[in-house]
Amino acid sequence: MLSRGRALVAGLSVYWKPLFRGRLLLVTNTLSCGALLAAGDTLRQAWERRREPQRKRDLARTARMFAVGCSMGPLMHYWYLWLDGAFPAAGLSGIRSVLKKVFIDQIVASPALGVWYFLGMGSLEGQSLAHSWQDLEDNFWEFYKMDWCVWPPAQLINFLYLSPKYRVIYMNVITLGWDTYLSYLKHRPKQIALNMEEDAKPCAMEIQTTS
Repeated sequence: MLSRGRALVAGLSVYWKPLFRGRLLLVTNTLSCGALLAAGDTLRQAWERRREPQRKRDLARTARMFAVGCSMGPLMHYWYLWLDGAFPAAGLSGIRSVLKKVFIDQIVASPALGVWYFLGMGSLEGQSLAHSWQDLEDNFWEFYKMDWCVWPPAQLINFLYLSPKYRVIYMNVITLGWDTYLSYLKHRPKQIALNMEEDAKPCAMEIQTTS
């Protein structure tokens, strides 16, 4: 039974191994980024519709998530090629270089991709740059703090044990839960506290005028 399973995997590898070589690796990384960001949004919308049964599925929103994910794929592909070339290390023997890679990734790539996500989604939704930037400011620190909780341990495993050609696809699989969170962060209703603050401004102005 075990030998048959190995034979099946070996047979299937003829089809999937080329996807992680040469130019096809870029295509694989790009499409997997888009597909899993769209999958994260699909899960988020399923949860929203469960809470609000009258809510309809927003396919255009999922398509925008897919498009932004695909645009991030090449950035991640070439970023990790550069990072592996600048700090070649794998396994526990290269732990110092691996920790440098994790730190640089968090300082450079994570905030850059966060900015790309919020501005890209805003652009596809037809928002002005000022509106998209305000959306980024409202959500960035919450996003970045959560990013530090999730990605350093995930990236430590990535850089320690995985071959460079599997880096982006590994991140994309881990990212399914993260993408669901990103969808929530971008599409959640405006906080009630912000609405109350805006409603209170005219009252404050009236009090000042009266006094």
